[in-house]
Amino acid sequence: MKYEINCIGILTSGGDAPGMNAAIRSVTRAAIFHGIRVKGIYHGYKGLISGEIKEFQTQSVSNIIQQGGTILRTARCKEFMTEEGKKQAYETMQKEGIDALVVLGGDGTFTGAREFAQDFNVPIVGVPCTIDNDVCGTDYTIGYDTALNTIVEAVDKIRDTANSHERLFFIEVMGRDAGFLALNSAIASGAEAAIIPEIETGEAQLEDLIQRGFRKSKNSSIVIVAESDITGGAMGIASRLKETHPEYDSRITILGHLQRGGSPSAQDRILASRLGAAAIDALLEEQRNVMIGIDDDKIVYVPFTKAIKDDKPVDLALMEVLKTLSY
Repeated sequence: MKYEINCIGILTSGGDAPGMNAAIRSVTRAAIFHGIRVKGIYHGYKGLISGEIKEFQTQSVSNIIQQGGTILRTARCKEFMTEEGKKQAYETMQKEGIDALVVLGGDGTFTGAREFAQDFNVPIVGVPCTIDNDVCGTDYTIGYDTALNTIVEAVDKIRDTANSHERLFFIEVMGRDAGFLALNSAIASGAEAAIIPEIETGEAQLEDLIQRGFRKSKNSSIVIVAESDITGGAMGIASRLKETHPEYDSRITILGHLQRGGSPSAQDRILASRLGAAAIDALLEEQRNVMIGIDDDKIVYVPFTKAIKDDKPVDLALMEVLKTLSY
């Protein structure tokens, strides 16, 4: 069935990521360019249910490309997981005259979008925004590059203290169950090791990581640890080390939400601009239930089912690069 689109709604959901505002700007202006009205939906799916909606004009997204966070705000919404909540969201769309949605977020956002689209036959296109870079079907997600640079800058500063006091630092970074941030920030910052959930780190491996780091520098070492129940995080790793090597003067730094903030990098602004404009192209081509991705520097349409279902693999060859360069 052909679905005429005269008005779209745009929302951001889940964790914020640098570059979300650049994507909002891109979607809005690309839609207006093609004669489509745009309505901004505040606080994600929660706002879609409650009707926190405002019509956007070109000037509504002026001077936001450089801003971190999201002007639409974001929230997690358990109500949207219920049949009643989704029905209320659909009624809000009808009331507002919204024909299609562009949703910005990660796999949780796309899971909700897929179910909503199937239940109510609503055209929805997703734009991947998460610092974790863990969405399958796209080489990079919006926010990842900025977060990576933020981590590297922080590690560079921590190394000054590590060298001055001859200490071992365990630095915990975000990534949930994916090691992209930990592994690549370790390489970029010259860290001695990275502990990621994709590779089980037993006592022998931990011993090797620590000894290798100290053999190189003799006075300090940096180990990047991905936050995860699998790795145990920086606290868990440091606790294990203290039991086996109490002689090491170790410290823990958890970067936390520092990684999500800040002005997006040029790379993230460009990526957000490309993916946002492509989301409108996809709707004009009558695509639905797809995420806009980037593969080998080309725009691709990825079904929500694939983006949600598959685990995006880390290139474990990079671990060998890190190991080689840590000597």
